Amino acid sequence: MAKAYWISAYRSISNPDALAAYAKLAGPALISAGGRFVARGMPAKTMEAGLMQRTVIVEFDSVDKAVAAYNSPGYKAALAALGTGAAERDIRIIEGAE
Repeated sequence: MAKAYWISAYRSISNPDALAAYAKLAGPALISAGGRFVARGMPAKTMEAGLMQRTVIVEFDSVDKAVAAYNSPGYKAALAALGTGAAERDIRIIEGAE
């Protein structure tokens, strides 16, 4: 079974305090759901049409586990802490190449 990668790209962050509250809950929730943080932060370099935006990559053992992590009570609590309008994000879950 192929691993899965949860990729979050932050288009904008308008409430850093809400994002910090979210991060305090989201990290442990994703780790407890089997996630492993591969990378997070601002790009060291962008190429072609790349954007200078915060990006987070979390590895899971499968797509199903990544989706379950998103739907978990712990992650839902993190989303509640983030609230609406604090950040505009693009979240994708993709299957890894075998």
